[in-house]
This record gives sequence, structure tokens and C-alpha cells, in this order.
Amino acid sequence: MIQAVLFDLDGTLADTARDLGGALNTLLRRHGLPEKSPADIRPLAGQGAGALVSFGFGIAASHPEHETLRQQYLAEYQSCSGRDTVLFPQTAPLIANLHARGIRWGIVTNKYARFTDALVPQLGFPAPPAVVVSGDTCPQAKPSPQPLLHACARLNLSPHQCLYVGDAERDIQAGRNAGMKTILAMWGYIAPADHPENWGADFTAHQPAEITAFLDA
Repeated sequence: MIQAVLFDLDGTLADTARDLGGALNTLLRRHGLPEKSPADIRPLAGQGAGALVSFGFGIAASHPEHETLRQQYLAEYQSCSGRDTVLFPQTAPLIANLHARGIRWGIVTNKYARFTDALVPQLGFPAPPAVVVSGDTCPQAKPSPQPLLHACARLNLSPHQCLYVGDAERDIQAGRNAGMKTILAMWGYIAPADHPENWGADFTAHQPAEITAFLDA
């Protein structure tokens, strides 16, 4: 029986793309480069600062200036994080439903703790998370199962008692490798070139309310 539902943050619980993209475009303007469209940024929003910098500046991670630009991007994002970020529709009712059922919920994200810890209290969840694991909480981040296993240990639960919900292939990989059932959040940051049908999720949800149906089944 599922005792806890763990969620990715960006692209699963919260729509952070506008703030992530806004930080990128601010940095591009500062360097005299053209902005990127929100539609082009959105599929990359959950892939981390490095991927956004590579996309915006057209350089690979091996480029000598990439790390400097990534640090500049993180500083810019820290100044605007939460400004335009909102919960996805139906997310708050889902959390309230889990709380009413006595099912604990938590967050396992690759977002650094300094961003996660500032953002989560701003989002207005109807019940606080029982556990929050950030990208730098453990030595390894997703797709390693380590953060999910750390969350299980914090909750004093075994992996088969937990469900993991995420919108990226690495989320499904991490959940499966941890021994959890997984749900793919199709409302998240999935690119047109992705093939989520090949990621091996146990269930595909097109809206958060469908997670309740999965639990009932």
C-alpha cells in the first residue's frame, strides 16, 4: 500500500519555466544577445542551468566560458525565483486529497537547496511536505536513485511503499532504480523530440487528478 507520494518540483508540481526563462533572457540581454522565445525555452526548463546556458549562448558544456555563464545564470535566477512561478492546475487539490487520506507527500528535485528552500514556502501548498530532498542534498542527483532512497529513509518507509511522480526520463529512471512505482507527469516539460512512451513509467498521467485514480486502482 502506498504510504507516501514523492514529486519532482520543476515541471511536475510547479510551473517554473517563466522565471527560469526570464533569468536566461536577462542574461542574454546583458551580453548583447537576442532573447529566446518562451516556447523554445519551456521544454528545457527542467534540464538545469547548464542546459539553458548551452541553449541560450549556443555553446557546449565543455566551452571555457560555460561555467562562468552558468554561475551568472544561477545568480540571476536567484534574484527572480518565485516571481512568476505558480503551481500547476489541480496540484493543490491533489496535495489536499493526499493529506486527507493520511498519505504523506514530499519533494525530490535536482534544484539546488538554496533555490528549493526559498521557493517551496512561497507556493501555497495546502499541507507542508513531509520531506524535501534537493539536488545537492546527496552526493548524487537524479537519475541516481540516491535522493529517492534518502527520502525513504527520512520517512522511515521502504521504496515499495512510495510512489514517484516526475516529468523527465531521469525521474522515471531514478524511481525505477530505487524500486518505486513511477508516474509520468505529461503536463510537464516534455520536448516534442522526447519519447516518453519508452521511459518505462508504470502510469502516465495527463493531469494531476489522475494520480488519485491511480491510487484508487
